[in-house]
Amino acid sequence: MILNYKKITMKKIIAGIAVVIAVFSVSSLYAQQGGGRMDPAAMKQKLKDDLKLTDVQADSVVAISQEFRPKMMDIRNDQTLSQDDKRAKFTDLRAQQDKRVQAVLGDDLFKKYQDWQMKNRPQRGGGNGGGGGNGNQ
Repeated sequence: MILNYKKITMKKIIAGIAVVIAVFSVSSLYAQQGGGRMDPAAMKQKLKDDLKLTDVQADSVVAISQEFRPKMMDIRNDQTLSQDDKRAKFTDLRAQQDKRVQAVLGDDLFKKYQDWQMKNRPQRGGGNGGGGGNGNQ
């Protein structure tokens, strides 16, 4: 009887450990695939490396991005909005953000920045090729 109880307890412990490992693995994978956004320092370095931005330009683009991120998240998490309403609000916010970034970078660098964004945007599910079709950025 005691031996049987120990086997059941060990099985529960092993199962619990497996669940914890699975949760950490999935959350880590999610962050690596873009579910978690790039941290500001990494984004700054990537902008400098890929687009050859100055420190001031990269800092400005990162600051603008950080300013708009919570606004985007608020829209994404607003359960009262339809998908069409969310899409419209995202479009408006992106236009505001792009206008500010363009003022910092100028027309030529801004075009390169837009191309860079499309290449570095995390791919989302939904069957629409990832990107703006489902309200995700």
